[in-house]
Amino acid sequence: MPSPRRLRVLVYLVLAGVVTLLFFTSRARHSREPDTRSVRDFYHKTTDALDKSHGASGGQGAEKVIAGHDVDADGDIDADDAILAREMAERLRQAEQKAKDSAKAKGPNKPDSPKDLIGVGSSASGQEKGADEEIARVQDTGETEATAEERAVGAELAAIFSKSPVIIFSKSYCPYSKQAKGILLEKYVVEPTPYVVELDTHPLGAKIQEKLGALTGRKTVPNVMVHQTSIGGGDDIAAMNNDKTLAATIMALGKSRVTVSERFVQSVPKAG
Repeated sequence: MPSPRRLRVLVYLVLAGVVTLLFFTSRARHSREPDTRSVRDFYHKTTDALDKSHGASGGQGAEKVIAGHDVDADGDIDADDAILAREMAERLRQAEQKAKDSAKAKGPNKPDSPKDLIGVGSSASGQEKGADEEIARVQDTGETEATAEERAVGAELAAIFSKSPVIIFSKSYCPYSKQAKGILLEKYVVEPTPYVVELDTHPLGAKIQEKLGALTGRKTVPNVMVHQTSIGGGDDIAAMNNDKTLAATIMALGKSRVTVSERFVQSVPKAG
């Protein structure tokens, strides 16, 4: 029979061997790379099952499909798997909603209604019918809002130019505009009567002014136009009035359609 001392040595050797075995087993388990194939396979199986479950709504089908699987791959189906299943179902719901929102955001813009784009001139009783029809046509063809607005400005300008050969583009608060209107509408009799557009009260005023700047090179008001040709602003009208060339300039551009005469002409008394 071995002595007690030998028994203790034997026990220590056995314990050392067990500890060594556990140590190397643990290191091998931690150093082993996880098998991601099972996760990918599980994801594809889950998405396939979701496509087939038409009756599920609000992501409940996802939880039902995921439930009952070893989600965390720890070898057991436990409470952790249920928690992970709910989290994965929620992520799937969020991804689906994000895809819907993205598709909705990329959809084509619907043009505004013609009544939202067409305005009225400040001294007009309404717009020409052609402007309404142009915007309605733009809406029917599904053009973008920017294109529809550009066409609206073009149609509105065409309607304005049809009002009279002489157009005064003005702003109600502008002193230079008031000066030009005072000369053309009060000092002179212009036939047909000049048509005044107050751009500060017109729904498309800013866009019309921008368009006029591109067409005539004059980006400010007033902008007096005869047969769609600009003859200048407030200072220009005042200068031609002082030089007695304003009436001739307007009639030359208006040709036979426009007549201009001074409203009040002082008669010179005859020498006695």
